[in-house]
Amino acid sequence: MTIDRRSLLLAGLACAALPVKAAGPITATDVLGRTVTLPAPAKRIVLGQGRQINALGLIHPDPISILAGWANDMERQNADALARYQARFPAVKDVPIIGDGNTANGFSLERVVALGPDLVVLSRSLAGTRRGPGDLVEKLEAAGIPVAVVDFYLEPLRDTVPSLRALGRLIGQDTQTEKLIAFYEERMRRIASRVAGAPRPSVFIHAHAGGYDCCMTAGQGTFNEFVNAAGGRNIGATILPGATGQIGLEQLLTAEPDLYIATGGTHLTKLGGLVLGLGVTESDAQASFAKLLATPTLSMLGAIRERRAFGFWHLFNDTPLHVVAIEVLAKWLHPERFADVDPAATLAEGARFSAIPLDGTLWIATGKP
Repeated sequence: MTIDRRSLLLAGLACAALPVKAAGPITATDVLGRTVTLPAPAKRIVLGQGRQINALGLIHPDPISILAGWANDMERQNADALARYQARFPAVKDVPIIGDGNTANGFSLERVVALGPDLVVLSRSLAGTRRGPGDLVEKLEAAGIPVAVVDFYLEPLRDTVPSLRALGRLIGQDTQTEKLIAFYEERMRRIASRVAGAPRPSVFIHAHAGGYDCCMTAGQGTFNEFVNAAGGRNIGATILPGATGQIGLEQLLTAEPDLYIATGGTHLTKLGGLVLGLGVTESDAQASFAKLLATPTLSMLGAIRERRAFGFWHLFNDTPLHVVAIEVLAKWLHPERFADVDPAATLAEGARFSAIPLDGTLWIATGKP
């Protein structure tokens, strides 16, 4: 059967005349349970904390292209990642700065409003959400600017997945986001299943190790959640009432933890502390770790004398890829249960989602594994 060209043309015109169904508004639920509605995927986002790029860069191939502004905390807290963003996306230098990213007082509401964003992303702490929605949320919404509250820091095991899902939905990256969530949840389930019923060795987390007087540690909060998920028991949680604090050497020696675990970063380079992070060579990391463990006060710990000392990148504390840190901790705590698990392979798989390379020494050990 044949159809003449005139019939095909008329049919094409008829199809072209049909109205195109308009895309409906985009709706997501943030970590406060608030409904956030946008008319279309956000293309001009302001990040209340620059380090939220850690998550955005896992679900968008060019996260800088959708930034209208961000805080400048990356320069101070995550310079190694910022350097990679600058190399990969030269437009970073042109993104307007809206504050320091640490406090509501360091957030310029006037500057944000002037930028005309279609979405502002705030963390729980910046939004004042430890006590409920803060003035910042209300003021932005009063100015007609939608706000999404997400968080990967205060309670990461609870908030990571809903935060990713909300961000992915609001920027039109649902497919990539769901792939990342599937990767994250599968790894977390594997860890949980293997540590179930295992004894819980005691752990001392030495935060910012070597850069400050001994000993800053983690109480309740982020690293405590990591240790619990990995099948350990954080001694700092029984000593400190808050998220972080200082404990005395005598308290540490009395507790005599089964494992000593330091956190480090490039921010400790000039302070002579443990240097780990993106771009850090293994030799530099090993040299800084050896220097740390040789500290006379620390060398009195049985965990260090018996080579049960380890270290990981401090900035795992504010990225969805903290799943890698938890897997590393679980392997240190329960080597027999994780003998076939390779955290480096998990990191490589996670890095496939990342807009920047994640090369460098991100954890270190004196013993086995």
